[in-house]
Amino acid sequence: MAAPSSDVIVLSLGIILAALYLFRSSIFPTSDGKKLPPVPGGNRANASGDPRDFVAKMKAAKKRLAIFYGSQTGTAEEYAIRLAKEAKSRFGLASLVCDPEEYDFENLDQLPEDCAVIFVMATYGEGEPTDNAVQLLQNITEPDFSFSNGEHKLEGLRYVMFGLGNRTYEHYNEIARKMDKALTEAGAKRIGERGEGDDDKSMEEDYLEWKEPMWKEFSAVMQAEEGGGGDTPDFAVTELDTHPLEKVYLGELSARALTRTKGIHDAKNPYPAPITSAKELFAISADRNCVHLELNIEGSGINYQHGDHVGVWPSNPEIEVDRFLHTLGLGLQERREAIISIESLDPALAKVPFPVPTTYATVLRHYIDISAVVGRQILGNLAKYAPSPEAEQFLRDLSTDKGLYANIIGNGCLKLAEVLQLAAGDDIRALPSADNTTVWKIPFDMIVSNIPRLQPRYYSISSSPKLHANSIHITAVVLKYESIDNPKVHPRWIYGVGTNFLLNLKEATSGEKLPLIAMPTYAITGPRGMYKEETVYKVPIHVRRSTFRLPTNPRSPIIMIGPGTGVAPFRGFVQERVALARRTIEKTGKEGLADWGRMSLFYGCRKSTEDYLYKDEWQQYKQELEDKFAFHVAFSREVYRPDGSKIYVQDLVWDDRDMIADEILNKKAYVYICGDAKSMAHSVEQKLAQILGAAKGGSAEKEGAEAVKLLKERSRLMLDVWS
Repeated sequence: MAAPSSDVIVLSLGIILAALYLFRSSIFPTSDGKKLPPVPGGNRANASGDPRDFVAKMKAAKKRLAIFYGSQTGTAEEYAIRLAKEAKSRFGLASLVCDPEEYDFENLDQLPEDCAVIFVMATYGEGEPTDNAVQLLQNITEPDFSFSNGEHKLEGLRYVMFGLGNRTYEHYNEIARKMDKALTEAGAKRIGERGEGDDDKSMEEDYLEWKEPMWKEFSAVMQAEEGGGGDTPDFAVTELDTHPLEKVYLGELSARALTRTKGIHDAKNPYPAPITSAKELFAISADRNCVHLELNIEGSGINYQHGDHVGVWPSNPEIEVDRFLHTLGLGLQERREAIISIESLDPALAKVPFPVPTTYATVLRHYIDISAVVGRQILGNLAKYAPSPEAEQFLRDLSTDKGLYANIIGNGCLKLAEVLQLAAGDDIRALPSADNTTVWKIPFDMIVSNIPRLQPRYYSISSSPKLHANSIHITAVVLKYESIDNPKVHPRWIYGVGTNFLLNLKEATSGEKLPLIAMPTYAITGPRGMYKEETVYKVPIHVRRSTFRLPTNPRSPIIMIGPGTGVAPFRGFVQERVALARRTIEKTGKEGLADWGRMSLFYGCRKSTEDYLYKDEWQQYKQELEDKFAFHVAFSREVYRPDGSKIYVQDLVWDDRDMIADEILNKKAYVYICGDAKSMAHSVEQKLAQILGAAKGGSAEKEGAEAVKLLKERSRLMLDVWS
């Protein structure tokens, strides 16, 4: 049936109008005869592409450097940012600073010829990559991983390598070394020497000595002219006249904490855990403190396993906050509480490291690490802001003279604000005030740029969820020591930030005051009082997973060696076995434990009357586990050998060498060491090598060392140590 002529006319007119609309820009040009401007960013290489493609991001933003950091505690990230800033100030080169977890590496071989990659890689634990660098390491080191060229080849790639490690650990800078070797074998060309920072001595000095010759070679290889950059700020700090106070961060660690909304609690959103128990573990007669805290995690969504670590987020001591505020001329109440907004002028180079808007006092109290010993490089950066020529010269001397810096700053354990006071002739022992503190006119953006974020402090959890499902226990010796005398600063007490923060909380919770040296005070009630509810104090925490675990089969013997607070995870280990034993006995009776392997704990302290941790508990665990738990203890300042020498845990291990050799070699025991890496752990490993070498009819150096190495490779010798 034919359509009416009127319908045909209407249909034809509709088609013509639609065509005119679709092709209007071609038929009817704009009034000035130019094409309409494209949508902003519409033709950028990665505008709508893969967000995990770092090469496309570099091309789009015209950046010649990609800097990847493998960081567990934030230190490697800090050095990555410093390298990016220096590339910008020296050569005017823009960098893309990347968390490798957020990118793919199949197209690493597609990096343009005029670009380079910098790797800043920390080694974590026993030669392991940091959590965020696992995939990167696998892609670089595994020969069967193919890049976009279809092969495991990176010919033409230019890279820089700086590793962070600790020489007291066996696998010193293992990750940087592995990656460097693999990159070279794949055809990549390294610029400069591989840098290796040693946290046991001075990471900062190692970095400073490495970077100068590296930059010199970098300049030649990359054809980057020195002086091409400029002294441009990383951040813009603006004071806000009006802003809703409820939207101002006053120490909250996340947006959820500010708005009091529920969410997952992790390193990006710590949980304020109520303290249910707090006590002193050392006797009053001891000259030290050891804090035991029990934290309630019920309803938080947090879970943990024995051997995990708990991260505690401290604040800085109030005296150091006041010192810094007065040094910057921000001591008056209205100045310290002024609301500020901070904007990154190059987010790819330097992100604002903490939530904003906030206040000056909050930044110094909660967000940046003003309590650390100041680095040498920052002193040179701030010298030009000195209030006098003499103060400027003092800072420049410290920043250029390695020996002078080590004597004055290193031996004196001086923080940045203290150095600024010292340079200006102020008395650093006096309670800081506007009257006794010289003002330095340092832009606040320089403070944000040069001082790293205040990081959590990690402690081995000293409980088992099998016995304490809703509670995390912390065991921590409080750090305080005397500085070394030097021409500028006489000996004084130095206090660790994290453990003295816990000591404040312990005393506030328990109400007990011990007659020891005066300690710094902290704002323990937290932002807006959120860390105190009636009489209960709270601690912001998160849990970090560990591989320090018991074997699943209780038939395997366990040998645990942990003097001092190194016993903390082993308290959790023993609790784990006690809980399993209770369930087994309930089901099958005591005969259910007959084929279990024995747990042997080697513990050491100074005196049985002063610092014997959990003395009564071990006896209770022994009653339950009977012959499946053996406890050996050394009192280094109480019980001596006939020749007068002290007895340490490694001596106990040697005394019981026949049992240890039998359990390791014949019964496939697992060995765990926790505590000081530099002396104790090293000495214990030496004793194990001697024991196993002799048992095999050989030497400690050959057969013993091979046996220890094999135990580690099979995860039957595990360490949780610190320097």
